Amino acid sequence: MQTASEFAAPLETGAPAARSWLATADRVLGFIVEIPAAILVVAEVVVLFSGIVARYVLHKPLIWSDELASTLFLWLAMLGAVIALRRGEHMRMTALVARLSPDKRGLFDALAVAAGLGFLILVAVPSYHWAYEESFIVTSAMEISNAWRAAAFPIGVGLMIAFSVIRLATRTSLAHAGLALVLVAAVIAGFWFLGPALKPLGNYNLLIFFVGVVGVCVFSGVPIVFSFALATFGYLALTTRVPTMTLVGRMDEGMSHLILLAVPLFVFLGLLIEMAGMAKAMVRFLASLLGHVRGGLSYVLIGAMYLVSGISGSKAADMAAVAPALFPEMKERGAKPGDLVALLSATGAQTETIPPSIVLITIGSVTGVSIAALFTGGLVPGLVLAIGLCFVVSRRYRDDDLSQVKRAPLSEILWSFVIALPALALPFLIRAAVVEGVSTATEVSTIGIVYSLIVGLLVYRQFDWSRLGTILIDTASLSGAILIIIGAASAMAWGLTQSGFSRTLVEIMTHLPGGAIGFMAVSIVAFIVLGSVLEGIPAIVLFGPLLFPIAKLVGIHEVHYAMVVVLAMGLGLFAPPFGVGYYAACAIGKVNPDEGIRPIWAYMLALLIGLIVVAAVPWFSIGFL
Repeated sequence: MQTASEFAAPLETGAPAARSWLATADRVLGFIVEIPAAILVVAEVVVLFSGIVARYVLHKPLIWSDELASTLFLWLAMLGAVIALRRGEHMRMTALVARLSPDKRGLFDALAVAAGLGFLILVAVPSYHWAYEESFIVTSAMEISNAWRAAAFPIGVGLMIAFSVIRLATRTSLAHAGLALVLVAAVIAGFWFLGPALKPLGNYNLLIFFVGVVGVCVFSGVPIVFSFALATFGYLALTTRVPTMTLVGRMDEGMSHLILLAVPLFVFLGLLIEMAGMAKAMVRFLASLLGHVRGGLSYVLIGAMYLVSGISGSKAADMAAVAPALFPEMKERGAKPGDLVALLSATGAQTETIPPSIVLITIGSVTGVSIAALFTGGLVPGLVLAIGLCFVVSRRYRDDDLSQVKRAPLSEILWSFVIALPALALPFLIRAAVVEGVSTATEVSTIGIVYSLIVGLLVYRQFDWSRLGTILIDTASLSGAILIIIGAASAMAWGLTQSGFSRTLVEIMTHLPGGAIGFMAVSIVAFIVLGSVLEGIPAIVLFGPLLFPIAKLVGIHEVHYAMVVVLAMGLGLFAPPFGVGYYAACAIGKVNPDEGIRPIWAYMLALLIGLIVVAAVPWFSIGFL
């Protein structure tokens, strides 16, 4: 995985005056995009929380709140995607590219930008036509033209084109930029000329575009969103009679589910609890409780990730909140940096089902499974995997010398518990609000945000107003990167469905040897692989609508199946060498990835055994529904 800072560092190329002018344009245009994106995050919180108050407290529902939230949401998603592109934060699979020489890596980095630029140019006119068609629709509650909402797409595409050109001009060498543009243009032109020969191939085009094009792009380091989008655009434009404008509509439909509004709000909540001191309070309490036992701080890391995941729903936010609070003390006690990031990465996979997991929210949006049921079903599977990790920790640290470590007195434990209580209460508050019907799964994050603001200001008094703007922009960037992938994956899944692939897949999967057991085993292997290559959200958007009905058909409960595939994807996402979650853990822990590869395998084996146990015992997933 390549970090934004690595890819964003400008090279000393091009005329200094031109670089200076373009750098100024980049900053000004970036400022123009970031300010409204930050305002949109705040606006979504205000609109949704106002809806809760009006409905539950005043008993006067705001009939326009969902419609306004949906309109603002597409703007937030598109502007967030623009910011992510500018900052180099779109998800890429760079495990292979990173092994190349610096010169070749520079070329592939330029290719990644050029490929994205190629798609954006191809889709610019269809996105304008789509927005124009939407202008004839009038919204039911606010009675305004839907063009106010739809305009977000062509404007977002135009801004991404501008930032892609600036990136190529200022952050790659002239030779690399020129060669990358020529290669991308040649490939697009080649496919265009081959169009008449592709149509008679029928479903073999699925292999060409959705296996060949996607595979080459992903492993070449092209951002996943553009890998999916290029393959889908090519398939629709060259092998079908479907207007390319349909691709824009399907992307909009995929990324505009109101349920997905929980994604930016929970990302914001995760960053907020770290800034408000709530995560540190929980970690201190667990450390006072378990810090004196062998491997105690490792148990604290496992427990803290479980609790924080129940608040933020964002793995990056979870790890960033917990690691800085624990790693310094763990290193002082003799823990090796590689062991620390190995366990941190393993806990990231272990807590994928802890509500309010963004992956669970995505599953609910694309499959129709109750999010409340998913939230309830996700708690115990995470505990099962935590027990497996604790067993590995007990074996690994059984010979620790604790002669210099003093046990915390009961008074200190009780006091740290009192301090941590407001933070510990938040996961229960979030779950109770959904279960009791106070708010929907989309709205509940705003309750957590308001609660965290109050607790941070009045209880912990660590609220840093100067960081708020940065947090809002980070929220928009990460959310945009996630949501536009969901849009591209939704369009690709629609293309696969229209081709008849879904019927073929149903036929194959329902006739696997072993019935439900065989289907579950194949699903586990498939989602581990998909999780490592595509990350969790694109994989679930692509295959969730296809596989969940099959699971139900062979007798597997939807919530049980959801827990298994989420944990399988988490295993792939955080397992080296391809799992990008592992490299994110290394970046947060500031540890060389090579140091963690050897110690992580014991944890991965424990997670795999735990996953098999969860798959074999449905009660762990559905026992409390």
